[in-house]
Amino acid sequence: MKPKKKSKKSLFRRINDWLHLWLGLFSGIIVFIVSITGCFYAFQQEIKDAMEPWRFVEARDAAFVPPSVLLNTAKAHMPEKEPTGLTYSNKEGAAAVGYHTFENGKEGFSVVFMNPYSGEFLKKMQTEGTDEFDFFHFIIDGHRALWLPYEIGRPIVGIATLIFLVMLISGLIMWWPKKWNKSGYKKSFSIKWNGKFKRVNYDLHNVLGFYTLIFAFIIAVTGLVWSFKWFEDSLYYVTSAGETKAAHEHPHSDLSQAGLVDNETIPVLDRAFYKVIAQEPNAQGFYMTPVLKDPDDAIEVIAYQDFGSWYNRNEYFFDQYNLKRYRTDDDVYVDASFADQLSLLNYDIHVGAVWGLPGKILAFLVSLVSASLPITGFLVWWNKKKKKNGGDKKQLQRKKESRASLT
Repeated sequence: MKPKKKSKKSLFRRINDWLHLWLGLFSGIIVFIVSITGCFYAFQQEIKDAMEPWRFVEARDAAFVPPSVLLNTAKAHMPEKEPTGLTYSNKEGAAAVGYHTFENGKEGFSVVFMNPYSGEFLKKMQTEGTDEFDFFHFIIDGHRALWLPYEIGRPIVGIATLIFLVMLISGLIMWWPKKWNKSGYKKSFSIKWNGKFKRVNYDLHNVLGFYTLIFAFIIAVTGLVWSFKWFEDSLYYVTSAGETKAAHEHPHSDLSQAGLVDNETIPVLDRAFYKVIAQEPNAQGFYMTPVLKDPDDAIEVIAYQDFGSWYNRNEYFFDQYNLKRYRTDDDVYVDASFADQLSLLNYDIHVGAVWGLPGKILAFLVSLVSASLPITGFLVWWNKKKKKNGGDKKQLQRKKESRASLT
């Protein structure tokens, strides 16, 4: 009985396999770094909440102090810095004034935490200009830019992510069973844990890669939105059925109205905050830009509707001179178009927060598998290479022995 001949791969499959191999070898270390840092970052909020008690206060049946009180307290502890953000959490959360900088290709961020009911100072965290180490800031720098200057690292991460998307598709083609029978199902959908290391490693790469493919694709796509403007615009064009994404521009204050608000008695930022509080009594957090840099800047206050997520928010813009509210197309999440809602959802989808804790667990597991794929894939290639080299050596040895026997 003649042995069965191995079926030859089609030219398409050979090209696909070649692309998958070399693209993987080229981008593997970057995919590993981006994925493993994504694992750490998935639960950053929960870890911070557990390890940083100053993020919480005792809930009271009382109003929050106005922004001016918080800014005055923060200024006493950060006198040489200009605040870039002011945040109120829910009733159990501390308020915070943040200081974000971007110098020499590196981001810096410091924050002062305060009691929102009294304005009392709780804690200052300052990584910029000090020896204080912020673990999650270190992680996000690696995730976004490989700890390189952002203008260098971010494009590298973006290109590697694009390659990863191509590899997900080529990997699906490689995974696709030749025959949809019982043997094909078992090989494609289950891991042979009692097999040899090579087989288990192959199954970890092949099977886990398939199970996480859709979620890894979504995480990669949402990440690319921040890497390339052309990708963000293209995604918006597709999801909006052909519309162009408008440039995000804040409304401008009317300079002719200057002097209409008595800013000495009650600061205008406080007045705007009171207006939003009246409209949003059940909001689970607020964010505002505390310093207006230009004379025509509008005051911005964001009211978050759900605790722990950021997409479902109502955005308020006020003229700094007469406190007239300005409206934009996507300032209220529930009224925004599908494409605009998807843009607002991008971060929460990327980190899994859109589905709460189960979503974050899913994002963690998918990132963990994504981090393992370059390793298991390299081992698959290495084992095949060793087997091929070993086979070539054995064949050469047989030829030598055959020649020796003839002489």
